[in-house]
Amino acid sequence: MKPGAKYKAIFMAKTLGYMITWTTYGTWLQGDKRGYVKKGKIYPKNENLLQSNKKLKSQKAIKLSKTQQQAVRKAIIEEAALQGQRIFALTATSNHVHLVAEYINKPISKITAYYKKAARLALKAMGHNGKLWTRGYDKRFCFDQATLEQRIKYVQNHNFK
Repeated sequence: MKPGAKYKAIFMAKTLGYMITWTTYGTWLQGDKRGYVKKGKIYPKNENLLQSNKKLKSQKAIKLSKTQQQAVRKAIIEEAALQGQRIFALTATSNHVHLVAEYINKPISKITAYYKKAARLALKAMGHNGKLWTRGYDKRFCFDQATLEQRIKYVQNHNFK
């Protein structure tokens, strides 16, 4: 058994769910005035970093229309059914996706990749070409019912913004 594997198995068994967030391409760059997340840590604005990232963009920022947002939600819900995962809360806005899902015994990186791909393919069928999502995602684990409910409420409140 790999070092730490036993700890990881015990640790993950107590996970009730998680919140995953990812952004559309070019809409929330590192250094942004709203702050940004990298490897789970929140950083403040950094104008030099922001300007550097703006120069590296290969296309314009992607903003999803209401129709595209609906297609993204539908694609994720359909993919969740294929993966056997219950979605507790889901919102797709013009510039990002939040979802809270139950824990299942599959790597979160693979699950997120499945959701991003399903949404990308749905939008491609609607005529979208080019980059859609930023690389990576943010994840927040829920180890107790109160945290899970807090994250569900957070995502549900995003639907009205």
